Amino acid sequence: MPSGRHALLATASVAVALAAADTYVVVLALTDMMAGVGIGVDALQRATPIISGFLLGYIAVLPLIGRLSDLLDRRRVLLGCLIVFVVGSAVTALATDLGVLVGGRVLQGVGGGGLVPATLALVADLWPADRRGTPLGVVGAVQELGSVLGPVLGAVILAWSGWRAIFWANVIAGLILYAAVRALGARSLPALPPSTSSLQKASQAGRPPGLTRRVMTGVLAGLGLGLGVLALAEPEALVSDVTLGLAFVPIVGESPLLTPIGIAALLLLLVLAVATAPRWWAVLRRVDLLGALLVAIALGSLVLTFASSDPEKEVVGPWGLALLPLGAVALAVLLWWHGRATDPLIPRRVVGRRGLRSLFVSLCVGAALVAVVVDVPVLARLAEGYDETGAALVLVRFLLAVPVGALVGGWSLHRLGEGVVAGVGLLLAAAGLLAMSGWTILSIQDAVPTTLVLVIVGLGMGLALAPINNAVLADSPDHAHGVASALVVVARMVGMVVGLALLTSIGLNRYFEAARHIPDPLDTDALVAAGVVQVQTVFLGGAVAALLGAAIAFTLGRALRRDLSSPIE
Repeated sequence: MPSGRHALLATASVAVALAAADTYVVVLALTDMMAGVGIGVDALQRATPIISGFLLGYIAVLPLIGRLSDLLDRRRVLLGCLIVFVVGSAVTALATDLGVLVGGRVLQGVGGGGLVPATLALVADLWPADRRGTPLGVVGAVQELGSVLGPVLGAVILAWSGWRAIFWANVIAGLILYAAVRALGARSLPALPPSTSSLQKASQAGRPPGLTRRVMTGVLAGLGLGLGVLALAEPEALVSDVTLGLAFVPIVGESPLLTPIGIAALLLLLVLAVATAPRWWAVLRRVDLLGALLVAIALGSLVLTFASSDPEKEVVGPWGLALLPLGAVALAVLLWWHGRATDPLIPRRVVGRRGLRSLFVSLCVGAALVAVVVDVPVLARLAEGYDETGAALVLVRFLLAVPVGALVGGWSLHRLGEGVVAGVGLLLAAAGLLAMSGWTILSIQDAVPTTLVLVIVGLGMGLALAPINNAVLADSPDHAHGVASALVVVARMVGMVVGLALLTSIGLNRYFEAARHIPDPLDTDALVAAGVVQVQTVFLGGAVAALLGAAIAFTLGRALRRDLSSPIE
Protein backbone atom coordinates (compact mmCIF):
# COMPACT_ATOMS: atom_id res chain seq x y z
CA MET A 1 0.00 0.00 0.00
CA PRO A 2 2.75 2.62 0.71
CA SER A 3 4.07 2.46 -2.87
CA GLY A 4 0.53 2.43 -4.24
CA ARG A 5 -0.55 5.49 -2.28
CA HIS A 6 2.54 7.43 -3.34
CA ALA A 7 1.91 6.55 -6.99
CA LEU A 8 -1.74 7.60 -6.71
CA LEU A 9 -0.83 10.87 -4.99
CA ALA A 10 1.82 11.61 -7.62
CA THR A 11 -0.64 11.02 -10.45
CA ALA A 12 -3.37 13.10 -8.82
CA SER A 13 -0.87 15.90 -8.11
CA VAL A 14 0.20 16.00 -11.75
CA ALA A 15 -3.47 16.29 -12.71
CA VAL A 16 -3.82 19.23 -10.31
CA ALA A 17 -0.74 20.83 -11.91
CA LEU A 18 -2.29 20.38 -15.36
CA ALA A 19 -5.42 22.24 -14.28
CA ALA A 20 -3.33 24.97 -12.62
CA ALA A 21 -1.29 25.41 -15.79
CA ASP A 22 -4.46 25.82 -17.82
CA THR A 23 -5.54 28.67 -15.54
CA TYR A 24 -2.61 30.85 -16.61
CA VAL A 25 -1.89 29.67 -20.14
CA VAL A 26 -4.92 31.47 -21.58
CA VAL A 27 -3.35 34.85 -20.81
CA LEU A 28 -0.76 34.21 -23.53
CA ALA A 29 -3.20 32.86 -26.09
CA LEU A 30 -6.16 35.18 -25.41
CA THR A 31 -5.82 37.40 -28.49
CA ASP A 32 -5.34 34.35 -30.75
CA MET A 33 -8.39 32.69 -29.20
CA MET A 34 -10.40 35.85 -29.81
CA ALA A 35 -9.39 35.84 -33.46
CA GLY A 36 -10.27 32.16 -33.71
CA VAL A 37 -13.90 32.87 -32.81
CA GLY A 38 -14.18 36.07 -34.83
CA ILE A 39 -13.54 38.71 -32.14
CA GLY A 40 -11.19 41.59 -32.94
CA VAL A 41 -8.53 42.89 -30.59
CA ASP A 42 -10.47 46.16 -30.33
CA ALA A 43 -13.35 44.27 -28.66
CA LEU A 44 -11.38 42.93 -25.71
CA GLN A 45 -14.34 43.30 -23.35
CA ARG A 46 -16.21 40.63 -25.31
CA ALA A 47 -13.46 38.17 -24.40
CA THR A 48 -14.12 38.54 -20.66
CA PRO A 49 -16.32 35.38 -20.56
CA ILE A 50 -13.38 33.31 -21.82
CA ILE A 51 -11.64 33.95 -18.50
CA SER A 52 -14.64 34.41 -16.21
CA GLY A 53 -16.24 31.25 -17.62
CA PHE A 54 -13.31 29.17 -16.41
CA LEU A 55 -13.44 30.85 -12.99
CA LEU A 56 -17.18 30.28 -12.81
CA GLY A 57 -16.83 26.57 -13.50
CA TYR A 58 -13.85 26.31 -11.16
CA ILE A 59 -15.49 27.89 -8.13
CA ALA A 60 -19.26 27.50 -8.39
CA VAL A 61 -19.50 23.71 -8.24
CA LEU A 62 -16.53 22.99 -5.96
CA PRO A 63 -18.67 22.27 -2.86
CA LEU A 64 -20.81 19.86 -4.90
CA ILE A 65 -17.78 17.99 -6.23
CA GLY A 66 -16.27 17.96 -2.75
CA ARG A 67 -19.46 16.40 -1.39
CA LEU A 68 -19.52 13.83 -4.19
CA SER A 69 -15.97 12.85 -3.31
CA ASP A 70 -17.26 12.10 0.19
CA LEU A 71 -20.01 9.84 -1.17
CA LEU A 72 -17.84 8.06 -3.74
CA ASP A 73 -14.27 6.89 -3.49
CA ARG A 74 -11.83 9.64 -4.41
CA ARG A 75 -10.49 7.74 -7.41
CA ARG A 76 -13.86 7.73 -9.15
CA VAL A 77 -14.18 11.47 -8.61
CA LEU A 78 -10.68 12.04 -9.98
CA LEU A 79 -11.57 10.01 -13.05
CA GLY A 80 -14.82 11.90 -13.54
CA CYS A 81 -13.11 15.28 -13.20
CA LEU A 82 -10.41 14.27 -15.68
CA ILE A 83 -13.08 13.24 -18.21
CA VAL A 84 -14.90 16.58 -17.80
CA PHE A 85 -11.59 18.43 -18.17
CA VAL A 86 -10.69 16.45 -21.31
CA VAL A 87 -14.11 17.05 -22.89
CA GLY A 88 -13.91 20.75 -22.02
CA SER A 89 -10.44 20.98 -23.55
CA ALA A 90 -11.62 19.29 -26.74
CA VAL A 91 -14.66 21.59 -27.01
CA THR A 92 -12.40 24.62 -26.49
CA ALA A 93 -9.95 23.40 -29.14
CA LEU A 94 -12.75 22.88 -31.67
CA ALA A 95 -14.67 26.09 -30.93
CA THR A 96 -15.37 28.49 -33.78
CA ASP A 97 -17.82 30.78 -31.98
CA LEU A 98 -17.70 32.50 -28.61
CA GLY A 99 -20.56 30.55 -27.02
CA VAL A 100 -18.95 27.16 -27.65
CA LEU A 101 -15.56 28.48 -26.54
CA VAL A 102 -16.96 29.76 -23.25
CA GLY A 103 -18.84 26.50 -22.74
CA GLY A 104 -15.61 24.57 -23.17
CA ARG A 105 -13.84 26.83 -20.69
CA VAL A 106 -16.62 26.32 -18.12
CA LEU A 107 -16.25 22.55 -18.46
CA GLN A 108 -12.49 22.88 -18.07
CA GLY A 109 -13.05 24.88 -14.89
CA VAL A 110 -15.46 22.31 -13.47
CA GLY A 111 -13.12 19.40 -14.16
CA GLY A 112 -9.91 21.18 -13.20
CA GLY A 113 -11.34 22.70 -10.04
CA GLY A 114 -12.78 19.40 -8.85
CA LEU A 115 -9.36 17.75 -8.97
CA VAL A 116 -8.05 19.88 -6.10
CA PRO A 117 -10.46 18.97 -3.25
CA ALA A 118 -10.53 15.34 -4.33
CA THR A 119 -6.72 15.18 -4.17
CA LEU A 120 -6.53 16.97 -0.80
CA ALA A 121 -9.16 14.61 0.61
CA LEU A 122 -7.21 11.69 -0.84
CA VAL A 123 -4.23 12.75 1.28
CA ALA A 124 -6.45 12.65 4.37
CA ASP A 125 -7.55 9.12 3.41
CA LEU A 126 -4.05 7.79 2.81
CA TRP A 127 -2.05 9.43 5.61
CA PRO A 128 -2.80 9.80 9.34
CA ALA A 129 -3.37 13.27 10.73
CA ASP A 130 0.15 13.65 12.10
CA ARG A 131 1.80 12.62 8.80
CA ARG A 132 -0.16 14.65 6.25
CA GLY A 133 2.14 17.66 6.21
CA THR A 134 4.60 16.51 3.56
CA PRO A 135 2.02 15.08 1.11
CA LEU A 136 -0.12 18.20 1.50
CA GLY A 137 3.01 20.24 0.82
CA VAL A 138 3.65 18.18 -2.29
CA VAL A 139 0.13 18.85 -3.60
CA GLY A 140 0.48 22.58 -2.93
CA ALA A 141 3.96 22.69 -4.48
CA VAL A 142 2.96 20.83 -7.63
CA GLN A 143 -0.13 23.01 -8.03
CA GLU A 144 1.97 26.18 -7.81
CA LEU A 145 4.60 24.69 -10.11
CA GLY A 146 1.85 24.16 -12.67
CA SER A 147 1.13 27.89 -12.61
CA VAL A 148 4.79 28.49 -13.52
CA LEU A 149 5.06 25.85 -16.21
CA GLY A 150 1.69 26.69 -17.81
CA PRO A 151 2.74 29.95 -19.48
CA VAL A 152 6.15 28.49 -20.40
CA LEU A 153 4.66 25.42 -22.08
CA GLY A 154 1.99 27.58 -23.67
CA ALA A 155 4.64 29.85 -25.16
CA VAL A 156 6.54 26.84 -26.52
CA ILE A 157 3.40 25.43 -28.15
CA LEU A 158 2.45 28.83 -29.58
CA ALA A 159 5.93 29.13 -31.07
CA TRP A 160 5.37 26.18 -33.39
CA SER A 161 1.58 25.89 -33.61
CA GLY A 162 -1.68 27.72 -32.96
CA TRP A 163 -3.64 28.21 -29.75
CA ARG A 164 -5.80 25.16 -30.38
CA ALA A 165 -2.74 22.91 -29.95
CA ILE A 166 -2.55 24.01 -26.29
CA PHE A 167 -5.93 22.46 -25.59
CA TRP A 168 -5.26 19.36 -27.66
CA ALA A 169 -2.18 18.90 -25.49
CA ASN A 170 -4.53 19.08 -22.49
CA VAL A 171 -6.65 16.33 -24.05
CA ILE A 172 -3.65 14.04 -24.52
CA ALA A 173 -2.28 14.71 -21.03
CA GLY A 174 -5.71 14.26 -19.45
CA LEU A 175 -6.25 10.90 -21.16
CA ILE A 176 -2.81 9.68 -20.05
CA LEU A 177 -3.56 10.69 -16.46
CA TYR A 178 -6.98 9.04 -16.66
CA ALA A 179 -5.36 5.77 -17.75
CA ALA A 180 -2.77 6.07 -14.97
CA VAL A 181 -5.34 6.66 -12.21
CA ARG A 182 -7.48 3.82 -13.52
CA ALA A 183 -4.51 1.47 -13.75
CA LEU A 184 -3.57 2.09 -10.13
CA GLY A 185 -6.90 0.62 -9.09
CA ALA A 186 -8.61 0.87 -5.74
CA ARG A 187 -5.86 -1.05 -3.94
CA SER A 188 -4.19 2.25 -2.96
CA LEU A 189 -7.20 3.33 -0.94
CA PRO A 190 -7.79 2.36 2.68
CA ALA A 191 -11.03 1.03 4.07
CA LEU A 192 -13.73 3.65 3.91
CA PRO A 193 -15.45 5.09 6.98
CA PRO A 194 -18.69 3.19 7.75
CA SER A 195 -20.99 6.06 6.78
CA THR A 196 -19.24 6.64 3.45
CA SER A 197 -19.02 2.94 2.67
CA SER A 198 -22.75 2.48 3.17
CA LEU A 199 -23.50 5.42 0.92
CA GLN A 200 -21.31 3.98 -1.82
CA LYS A 201 -22.95 0.58 -1.55
CA ALA A 202 -26.32 2.24 -1.81
CA SER A 203 -25.22 4.19 -4.86
CA GLN A 204 -24.00 1.01 -6.52
CA ALA A 205 -27.23 -0.83 -5.86
CA GLY A 206 -28.95 0.74 -8.83
CA ARG A 207 -26.09 0.12 -11.24
CA PRO A 208 -27.38 -1.89 -14.22
CA PRO A 209 -25.27 -5.03 -14.67
CA GLY A 210 -24.66 -6.89 -17.88
CA LEU A 211 -22.52 -6.66 -20.97
CA THR A 212 -25.42 -5.50 -23.15
CA ARG A 213 -25.95 -2.36 -21.11
CA ARG A 214 -22.25 -1.58 -21.19
CA VAL A 215 -22.07 -2.01 -24.95
CA MET A 216 -25.15 0.18 -25.41
CA THR A 217 -23.64 2.87 -23.20
CA GLY A 218 -20.37 2.75 -25.10
CA VAL A 219 -22.12 2.99 -28.48
CA LEU A 220 -24.27 5.96 -27.39
CA ALA A 221 -21.27 7.75 -25.90
CA GLY A 222 -19.13 7.09 -28.97
CA LEU A 223 -21.79 8.22 -31.43
CA GLY A 224 -22.76 11.28 -29.42
CA LEU A 225 -19.21 12.46 -28.88
CA GLY A 226 -18.19 11.57 -32.42
CA LEU A 227 -21.02 13.54 -34.00
CA GLY A 228 -20.33 16.38 -31.59
CA VAL A 229 -16.70 16.51 -32.68
CA LEU A 230 -17.75 16.54 -36.33
CA ALA A 231 -20.25 19.32 -35.67
CA LEU A 232 -17.65 21.49 -33.97
CA ALA A 233 -14.75 20.64 -36.31
CA GLU A 234 -16.79 21.29 -39.48
CA PRO A 235 -14.45 19.35 -41.82
CA GLU A 236 -14.09 21.17 -45.12
CA ALA A 237 -14.57 17.99 -47.15
CA LEU A 238 -17.98 17.39 -45.56
CA VAL A 239 -19.15 20.98 -45.25
CA SER A 240 -18.49 21.72 -48.92
CA ASP A 241 -20.25 18.56 -50.14
CA VAL A 242 -23.56 19.32 -51.84
CA THR A 243 -25.44 16.60 -49.95
CA LEU A 244 -23.52 16.01 -46.75
CA GLY A 245 -23.01 19.73 -46.25
CA LEU A 246 -26.70 20.16 -45.40
CA ALA A 247 -26.02 18.48 -42.06
CA PHE A 248 -23.73 21.40 -41.15
CA VAL A 249 -26.14 24.23 -41.98
CA PRO A 250 -27.47 25.83 -38.77
CA ILE A 251 -31.21 25.54 -38.33
CA VAL A 252 -31.27 28.60 -36.06
CA GLY A 253 -28.54 31.15 -35.47
CA GLU A 254 -24.91 30.38 -36.31
CA SER A 255 -23.79 27.89 -33.65
CA PRO A 256 -22.45 24.58 -35.02
CA LEU A 257 -24.38 22.82 -32.26
CA LEU A 258 -27.65 24.04 -33.81
CA THR A 259 -26.97 22.21 -37.07
CA PRO A 260 -28.72 18.87 -37.81
CA ILE A 261 -25.56 16.96 -36.90
CA GLY A 262 -25.07 19.04 -33.76
CA ILE A 263 -28.63 18.48 -32.63
CA ALA A 264 -28.30 14.75 -33.33
CA ALA A 265 -25.19 14.68 -31.11
CA LEU A 266 -27.02 16.47 -28.29
CA LEU A 267 -29.99 14.09 -28.56
CA LEU A 268 -27.72 11.04 -28.39
CA LEU A 269 -25.99 12.41 -25.30
CA LEU A 270 -29.41 13.08 -23.77
CA VAL A 271 -30.45 9.47 -24.43
CA LEU A 272 -27.15 8.37 -22.86
CA ALA A 273 -27.93 10.43 -19.74
CA VAL A 274 -31.37 8.86 -19.45
CA ALA A 275 -30.06 5.34 -20.06
CA THR A 276 -27.38 5.70 -17.37
CA ALA A 277 -29.65 7.52 -14.90
CA PRO A 278 -29.82 4.55 -12.49
CA ARG A 279 -26.05 4.82 -12.06
CA TRP A 280 -25.69 8.54 -11.31
CA TRP A 281 -29.09 9.37 -9.84
CA ALA A 282 -28.51 6.98 -6.94
CA VAL A 283 -25.65 9.26 -5.88
CA LEU A 284 -27.15 12.63 -6.78
CA ARG A 285 -30.35 11.99 -4.85
CA ARG A 286 -28.22 11.71 -1.70
CA VAL A 287 -26.68 15.10 -2.42
CA ASP A 288 -28.47 18.27 -1.42
CA LEU A 289 -29.18 19.44 -4.98
CA LEU A 290 -31.10 22.53 -3.86
CA GLY A 291 -28.20 23.50 -1.63
CA ALA A 292 -25.77 22.88 -4.52
CA LEU A 293 -27.85 25.14 -6.78
CA LEU A 294 -27.98 27.91 -4.18
CA VAL A 295 -24.22 27.69 -3.58
CA ALA A 296 -23.57 27.83 -7.33
CA ILE A 297 -25.79 30.90 -7.71
CA ALA A 298 -24.18 32.68 -4.75
CA LEU A 299 -20.59 31.94 -5.79
CA GLY A 300 -21.31 32.42 -9.51
CA SER A 301 -22.87 35.83 -8.86
CA LEU A 302 -19.81 36.87 -6.87
CA VAL A 303 -17.35 35.71 -9.54
CA LEU A 304 -19.20 37.27 -12.47
CA THR A 305 -19.79 40.54 -10.59
CA PHE A 306 -16.10 41.20 -10.02
CA ALA A 307 -14.70 39.40 -13.08
CA SER A 308 -16.81 41.58 -15.41
CA SER A 309 -15.77 44.88 -13.81
CA ASP A 310 -13.59 47.53 -15.40
CA PRO A 311 -11.26 48.59 -12.55
CA GLU A 312 -10.72 52.00 -14.15
CA LYS A 313 -14.40 52.80 -13.72
CA GLU A 314 -15.90 50.59 -11.03
CA VAL A 315 -15.33 47.87 -8.47
CA VAL A 316 -18.60 46.14 -9.34
CA GLY A 317 -19.06 45.14 -12.98
CA PRO A 318 -22.08 46.03 -15.15
CA TRP A 319 -23.75 42.76 -14.21
CA GLY A 320 -23.28 43.47 -10.53
CA LEU A 321 -26.47 45.46 -10.07
CA ALA A 322 -28.44 42.33 -10.88
CA LEU A 323 -26.04 39.62 -9.74
CA LEU A 324 -25.14 40.89 -6.27
CA PRO A 325 -28.79 41.05 -5.10
CA LEU A 326 -29.36 37.64 -6.69
CA GLY A 327 -26.34 36.22 -4.90
CA ALA A 328 -27.45 37.79 -1.60
CA VAL A 329 -30.90 36.24 -1.91
CA ALA A 330 -29.37 32.86 -2.79
CA LEU A 331 -27.09 33.08 0.25
CA ALA A 332 -29.98 33.98 2.56
CA VAL A 333 -32.09 31.09 1.26
CA LEU A 334 -29.06 28.79 1.55
CA LEU A 335 -28.59 29.69 5.23
CA TRP A 336 -32.28 29.07 5.87
CA TRP A 337 -32.21 25.76 3.98
CA HIS A 338 -28.99 24.66 5.65
CA GLY A 339 -30.69 24.70 9.02
CA ARG A 340 -33.66 22.67 7.81
CA ALA A 341 -32.30 20.17 5.29
CA THR A 342 -31.95 16.60 6.52
CA ASP A 343 -28.54 16.18 4.86
CA PRO A 344 -27.28 19.60 3.67
CA LEU A 345 -24.66 19.96 0.95
CA ILE A 346 -22.17 21.35 3.45
CA PRO A 347 -22.79 19.20 6.54
CA ARG A 348 -23.42 21.09 9.74
CA ARG A 349 -20.29 21.70 11.77
CA VAL A 350 -18.17 20.31 8.93
CA VAL A 351 -15.43 22.58 10.26
CA GLY A 352 -15.14 23.92 13.78
CA ARG A 353 -13.95 27.31 14.88
CA ARG A 354 -10.36 26.41 14.06
CA GLY A 355 -11.38 25.34 10.58
CA LEU A 356 -13.31 28.58 10.05
CA ARG A 357 -10.23 30.58 11.03
CA SER A 358 -8.23 28.55 8.52
CA LEU A 359 -10.71 29.41 5.77
CA PHE A 360 -10.31 33.10 6.60
CA VAL A 361 -6.53 32.72 6.38
CA SER A 362 -6.98 31.07 2.96
CA LEU A 363 -9.06 34.08 1.88
CA CYS A 364 -6.25 36.43 2.93
CA VAL A 365 -3.64 34.32 1.12
CA GLY A 366 -5.67 34.61 -2.09
CA ALA A 367 -5.86 38.41 -1.81
CA ALA A 368 -2.13 38.75 -1.10
CA LEU A 369 -1.20 36.28 -3.85
CA VAL A 370 -3.16 38.06 -6.56
CA ALA A 371 -1.55 41.40 -5.64
CA VAL A 372 1.86 39.97 -6.54
CA VAL A 373 0.80 37.95 -9.58
CA VAL A 374 -0.97 40.88 -11.26
CA ASP A 375 1.08 43.94 -10.29
CA VAL A 376 4.69 42.75 -10.42
CA PRO A 377 4.47 42.46 -14.24
CA VAL A 378 2.67 45.86 -14.34
CA LEU A 379 5.54 47.54 -12.48
CA ALA A 380 8.11 45.81 -14.69
CA ARG A 381 6.36 47.06 -17.83
CA LEU A 382 6.50 50.62 -16.47
CA ALA A 383 10.29 50.34 -16.31
CA GLU A 384 12.42 50.67 -19.42
CA GLY A 385 13.81 47.54 -20.98
CA TYR A 386 11.02 45.13 -20.06
CA ASP A 387 8.67 43.74 -22.67
CA GLU A 388 5.83 41.33 -21.88
CA THR A 389 8.19 38.35 -21.69
CA GLY A 390 10.70 40.18 -19.54
CA ALA A 391 7.96 41.25 -17.13
CA ALA A 392 6.76 37.66 -16.87
CA LEU A 393 10.30 36.48 -16.08
CA VAL A 394 10.43 38.91 -13.16
CA LEU A 395 7.28 37.29 -11.76
CA VAL A 396 8.76 33.81 -12.23
CA ARG A 397 11.20 34.55 -9.38
CA PHE A 398 8.20 34.72 -7.06
CA LEU A 399 6.32 31.83 -8.62
CA LEU A 400 9.28 29.45 -8.32
CA ALA A 401 9.65 30.25 -4.62
CA VAL A 402 6.02 29.39 -3.79
CA PRO A 403 6.28 25.60 -4.41
CA VAL A 404 9.56 25.49 -2.47
CA GLY A 405 7.81 27.19 0.44
CA ALA A 406 4.92 24.73 0.15
CA LEU A 407 7.29 21.76 0.46
CA VAL A 408 9.12 23.29 3.43
CA GLY A 409 5.81 24.18 5.07
CA GLY A 410 4.50 20.64 4.71
CA TRP A 411 7.72 19.13 6.05
CA SER A 412 7.68 21.48 9.07
CA LEU A 413 4.10 20.82 10.11
CA HIS A 414 4.52 17.92 12.51
CA ARG A 415 7.53 19.64 14.08
CA LEU A 416 6.19 23.15 14.60
CA GLY A 417 2.44 22.97 14.10
CA GLU A 418 0.09 24.79 11.75
CA GLY A 419 -0.04 28.08 13.64
CA VAL A 420 3.69 28.71 13.72
CA VAL A 421 4.39 27.61 10.14
CA ALA A 422 1.51 29.53 8.55
CA GLY A 423 1.91 32.56 10.82
CA VAL A 424 5.64 32.93 10.23
CA GLY A 425 5.16 32.39 6.51
CA LEU A 426 2.54 35.09 6.19
CA LEU A 427 4.62 37.46 8.34
CA LEU A 428 7.47 36.99 5.87
CA ALA A 429 5.08 37.62 2.99
CA ALA A 430 3.69 40.74 4.68
CA ALA A 431 7.20 42.09 5.33
CA GLY A 432 8.17 41.49 1.71
CA LEU A 433 5.01 43.11 0.37
CA LEU A 434 5.53 46.07 2.67
CA ALA A 435 9.00 46.49 1.19
CA MET A 436 7.50 46.18 -2.31
CA SER A 437 5.04 48.97 -1.52
CA GLY A 438 8.05 51.30 -1.60
CA TRP A 439 9.40 50.03 -4.92
CA THR A 440 9.96 52.35 -7.86
CA ILE A 441 10.88 51.61 -11.46
CA LEU A 442 14.53 51.80 -10.39
CA SER A 443 13.91 49.12 -7.76
CA ILE A 444 12.58 46.62 -10.27
CA GLN A 445 15.73 47.10 -12.37
CA ASP A 446 18.00 46.17 -9.46
CA ALA A 447 17.92 42.41 -9.93
CA VAL A 448 19.48 41.10 -6.70
CA PRO A 449 17.35 42.95 -4.09
CA THR A 450 14.23 42.48 -6.23
CA THR A 451 14.81 38.75 -6.50
CA LEU A 452 15.51 38.47 -2.77
CA VAL A 453 12.25 40.19 -1.81
CA LEU A 454 10.18 38.22 -4.35
CA VAL A 455 11.69 34.95 -3.11
CA ILE A 456 10.91 35.86 0.51
CA VAL A 457 7.30 36.68 -0.38
CA GLY A 458 6.94 33.49 -2.42
CA LEU A 459 8.44 31.31 0.30
CA GLY A 460 6.19 32.94 2.89
CA MET A 461 3.00 32.34 0.95
CA GLY A 462 4.06 28.80 0.12
CA LEU A 463 4.69 28.06 3.81
CA ALA A 464 1.04 28.82 4.58
CA LEU A 465 -0.54 26.42 2.06
CA ALA A 466 -0.10 23.02 3.75
CA PRO A 467 -0.90 24.29 7.28
CA ILE A 468 -4.22 25.75 6.12
CA ASN A 469 -5.24 22.52 4.39
CA ASN A 470 -4.09 20.37 7.28
CA ALA A 471 -5.92 22.46 9.89
CA VAL A 472 -9.21 22.22 8.00
CA LEU A 473 -8.84 18.47 7.40
CA ALA A 474 -7.94 17.85 11.05
CA ASP A 475 -10.96 19.89 12.14
CA SER A 476 -13.43 18.01 9.94
CA PRO A 477 -14.86 14.46 10.24
CA ASP A 478 -13.30 11.74 8.11
CA HIS A 479 -16.38 11.40 5.92
CA ALA A 480 -16.46 15.15 5.10
CA HIS A 481 -12.87 15.72 3.99
CA GLY A 482 -13.91 16.32 0.39
CA VAL A 483 -16.32 19.17 1.07
CA ALA A 484 -13.96 20.63 3.70
CA SER A 485 -11.12 20.70 1.15
CA ALA A 486 -13.44 22.32 -1.37
CA LEU A 487 -14.17 25.13 1.09
CA VAL A 488 -10.43 25.85 1.40
CA VAL A 489 -10.11 26.21 -2.38
CA VAL A 490 -13.27 28.33 -2.61
CA ALA A 491 -12.01 30.68 0.10
CA ARG A 492 -8.69 31.18 -1.67
CA MET A 493 -10.27 31.75 -5.08
CA VAL A 494 -12.81 34.19 -3.68
CA GLY A 495 -9.95 36.05 -2.02
CA MET A 496 -8.20 36.28 -5.38
CA VAL A 497 -11.25 37.44 -7.33
CA VAL A 498 -12.52 39.98 -4.80
CA GLY A 499 -9.01 41.05 -3.78
CA LEU A 500 -8.04 41.77 -7.37
CA ALA A 501 -11.09 43.95 -7.95
CA LEU A 502 -10.84 45.86 -4.68
CA LEU A 503 -7.07 46.40 -4.62
CA THR A 504 -6.90 47.37 -8.29
CA SER A 505 -9.78 49.79 -7.89
CA ILE A 506 -8.18 51.45 -4.85
CA GLY A 507 -4.84 51.61 -6.66
CA LEU A 508 -6.38 53.18 -9.76
CA ASN A 509 -8.18 55.76 -7.65
CA ARG A 510 -4.80 56.83 -6.28
CA TYR A 511 -3.42 56.84 -9.83
CA PHE A 512 -6.14 59.19 -11.07
CA GLU A 513 -5.71 61.36 -8.00
CA ALA A 514 -1.99 61.67 -8.72
CA ALA A 515 -2.61 62.22 -12.43
CA ARG A 516 -4.97 65.11 -11.74
CA HIS A 517 -2.13 67.02 -10.09
CA ILE A 518 0.23 66.69 -13.06
CA PRO A 519 0.61 70.16 -14.66
CA ASP A 520 1.41 68.78 -18.10
CA PRO A 521 -0.85 65.83 -19.09
CA LEU A 522 1.73 64.88 -21.73
CA ASP A 523 4.50 64.49 -19.16
CA THR A 524 5.32 60.79 -19.62
CA ASP A 525 7.60 60.55 -16.61
CA ALA A 526 4.93 62.02 -14.34
CA LEU A 527 2.32 59.59 -15.67
CA VAL A 528 4.69 56.67 -15.07
CA ALA A 529 5.23 57.92 -11.52
CA ALA A 530 1.46 57.98 -11.03
CA GLY A 531 1.32 54.40 -12.31
CA VAL A 532 3.95 53.41 -9.76
CA VAL A 533 1.74 54.90 -7.03
CA GLN A 534 -1.06 52.60 -8.17
CA VAL A 535 1.16 49.50 -7.98
CA GLN A 536 2.55 50.54 -4.59
CA THR A 537 -1.00 50.83 -3.27
CA VAL A 538 -1.86 47.32 -4.44
CA PHE A 539 1.28 45.91 -2.81
CA LEU A 540 0.40 47.70 0.42
CA GLY A 541 -3.09 46.20 0.31
CA GLY A 542 -1.53 42.76 -0.22
CA ALA A 543 0.71 43.35 2.81
CA VAL A 544 -2.33 44.21 4.94
CA ALA A 545 -4.08 41.01 3.77
CA ALA A 546 -1.00 38.90 4.57
CA LEU A 547 -0.58 40.56 7.98
CA LEU A 548 -4.22 39.96 8.84
CA GLY A 549 -3.87 36.35 7.72
CA ALA A 550 -0.75 35.93 9.87
CA ALA A 551 -2.53 37.27 12.95
CA ILE A 552 -5.32 34.71 12.51
CA ALA A 553 -2.91 31.92 11.53
CA PHE A 554 -1.01 32.14 14.84
CA THR A 555 -4.25 31.23 16.64
CA LEU A 556 -4.36 27.86 14.86
CA GLY A 557 -1.77 26.28 17.15
CA ARG A 558 -1.30 22.57 16.56
CA ALA A 559 -3.81 20.14 15.06
CA LEU A 560 -5.88 18.48 17.78
CA ARG A 561 -8.11 15.86 16.24
CA ARG A 562 -11.75 16.21 17.16
CA ASP A 563 -13.86 13.27 18.20
CA LEU A 564 -14.83 12.02 14.78
CA SER A 565 -16.74 8.95 15.82
CA SER A 566 -20.11 10.69 15.81
CA PRO A 567 -21.65 11.43 12.42
CA ILE A 568 -22.21 14.92 11.11
CA GLU A 569 -25.68 16.26 11.55
